[in-house]
Amino acid sequence: MDSTSHLTESDHVAGQYASTDNLRTRRSVWGPGPEGVSPVDVLRTLVLSSRPRRVIEIGCGTGQFARSILDQEPNIDYVATDLSPAMVEAARALGVTAEVASSDVLPFGDGTCDGAVAAWMLYHVPDLDGTLRELRRVLRDGGTLHVATNGREHLSGLLREAGGEPLVTQFMSENAAEVLGRHFEHVAQRDVETRATFADHAAASAYLATFSPELAQSLPHFEGPRTYAGHTAVLSAH
Repeated sequence: MDSTSHLTESDHVAGQYASTDNLRTRRSVWGPGPEGVSPVDVLRTLVLSSRPRRVIEIGCGTGQFARSILDQEPNIDYVATDLSPAMVEAARALGVTAEVASSDVLPFGDGTCDGAVAAWMLYHVPDLDGTLRELRRVLRDGGTLHVATNGREHLSGLLREAGGEPLVTQFMSENAAEVLGRHFEHVAQRDVETRATFADHAAASAYLATFSPELAQSLPHFEGPRTYAGHTAVLSAH
């Protein structure tokens, strides 16, 4: 569950995901919030409960989510895609079928998939509506798109301490249902609060450095561990 500034600038995004290091650093700090619920688990449950035969994932990252689906339902025809060759290589290393593909030009036929996954990535795409149209195209009638994204106040405590501001993106918890509703008739949303825990100042600075070296340098020193709130939404659209 990562957040970045300038989320739709393609060069900036490509640089962030040229290797898997930044994504692994961000993922490592997150855990469930007060409900004891992980949004990843909520997303996985939604995908599996729809009993799909064929699923595509865009922006698959290192393939961890795809692998977790296949571990529970190995007979699902699951194809993961990402624009980053490094991410596709990492997913393949986990035994996931993966290929390099742009989210707005998917190499799949019309109505050929039962389900689609876009987890923490729709705030990145240069053409959000174009990507959603493409996902709608490859989904069969009755197929479901499963999405996860972050809210405006996601990790805002840490960002403010470093002298930054909460991140405003094109696809947030606050507007995700409205955006999906432009392409899908039915949209359901569940908001999930999470927690990011940093062992010390160095760990928090390292996290910030994955997307803003300036914020990492300006974070005031603190002793011991600190925990900050995250705000995420998981949505299904069909």
